[in-house]
Amino acid sequence: MRQLQSLMRRAIADYEMIAPGDRIAVGLSGGKDSLALLDGLAALRRYYPVPFSLCAITLDLGFEKEADFSAVEAFCAARGVPFVLRRTQIAEIVFDVRKEKNPCSLCAKMRRGALHELAVQQGCNKLALGHHFDDAVQTFFMNLFYSGKLSCFSPKTYLSRKDLWMIRPLIFTEEASIRAAARRNAFPVVKSACPADGATSRQDTAELLASLEQQFPDLRAKAMGAMQRAHLSGW
Repeated sequence: MRQLQSLMRRAIADYEMIAPGDRIAVGLSGGKDSLALLDGLAALRRYYPVPFSLCAITLDLGFEKEADFSAVEAFCAARGVPFVLRRTQIAEIVFDVRKEKNPCSLCAKMRRGALHELAVQQGCNKLALGHHFDDAVQTFFMNLFYSGKLSCFSPKTYLSRKDLWMIRPLIFTEEASIRAAARRNAFPVVKSACPADGATSRQDTAELLASLEQQFPDLRAKAMGAMQRAHLSGW
């Protein structure tokens, strides 16, 4: 976890993600990425030169009745982080009411809105999300392939309507490192019950990039460097 914390600290410093007195909500889905994010921020909180506080917020999307997040709650308690769970009907709306053929876009939009609202309700001025290095590179190529745009989400974004900052401290951390840390530290990962999990355009893009890196070994690193040098979307 030391390497992960070091990369998080670098991202936080490079993009000035944390200021004195911040109250940061961690969007905790129960996946390996958000658990690593919470674990890293909880550890950094003990020695980081800038004081800040944390809380964890989780959305139950409603794919199964009363999904069990007790292990995640215990994970937070062991790190001294308050845990807040909000039950929602997002799955029912997306799949049963709207019957979306391409559900990911609407689901993501509704999740973002619910997370933003819950973070503000908890008195937080920042929301930390678990997007990592691979997410950023994949998003860049997805926007290029599917929309013809050179864009990506930003390491730090201000939402004026909510007076809320979104920060992504894992942007320099590769998914392989997170996966290894989750396995090594026995994180209580909650398996996604979404029927579209693993069958998305993001997964297709990840597989394409893995294939291309066999011919161009540093493709992902070069893409990240290009995004930073071009100051793309706040990079």
